[in-house]
Amino acid sequence: MEFKRLFLAWQDTKDRKWYPIGILTVNESGVYHFTYTEGARLSNNFVPLDGMSRLDSVYESVELFATFKNRLVSDSRPEYSRLLKWLDVGENQHNPLSLLAMTEGIRATDTLELFECPTPNNKGEYEVKFFSHGLRHVAKRVIDRVNNLNQGERLYLARDMQNEFDPMAMALRTIDPVEFVGYSPRYLSPDFLQLLEQNKPMDVLVRVERVNKDAPLNLRLLCKLVAPWPVDFRPCSDDKFKPLGDFSTRLEPASEHTRY
Repeated sequence: MEFKRLFLAWQDTKDRKWYPIGILTVNESGVYHFTYTEGARLSNNFVPLDGMSRLDSVYESVELFATFKNRLVSDSRPEYSRLLKWLDVGENQHNPLSLLAMTEGIRATDTLELFECPTPNNKGEYEVKFFSHGLRHVAKRVIDRVNNLNQGERLYLARDMQNEFDPMAMALRTIDPVEFVGYSPRYLSPDFLQLLEQNKPMDVLVRVERVNKDAPLNLRLLCKLVAPWPVDFRPCSDDKFKPLGDFSTRLEPASEHTRY
């Protein structure tokens, strides 16, 4: 099994800020580990996940922790095949962390999201797929425009500096006619801004990967961005992403009970 690592982000309900608060991994043997990051210490309002109360521990499980398993659609459900189609992955080309990365593990009942830190592709480029955010807050004409986008159609990024909720927000728009079609995920906005600043803007290519007309709006517009990887570019490298747990210390099992 391919080694994967996802970051867990949490939104403070008081100040609405997002913090990376944990790292979820699975190794080649299929063993899962979770530990908190420095971001978990940045808000006095953060409460640890149930069953994983120690911020400085590394938790281990041979099965995906309940907190994250509950965010996946069971492969026994009839909508599972449709989900794989919406995510543009094959029946045998995915694992639980891949699905969590693509869907972001979002549930309407809490304030947690999962995301994968980008790494260079086999050409040394920055490449990432993502769903357009914010479509449930737009006018019907925008949804109509999204539904009529063509696979491979180019989209353009622009910083929405007047966004009162997120000054780093990166808007997506079409060119002919010009129309807003959502936002990039918030955790990718700093990357995208840096890519635009350190490359020629025309070299940062965002294209429509697929439009899922029968999907919920959060899974409607799948995009892919490809750009040259700048020299000394290291996403997810500042202090708030650093793990608090030390893998050389004793690992702890997580409780089966979870609040999230």
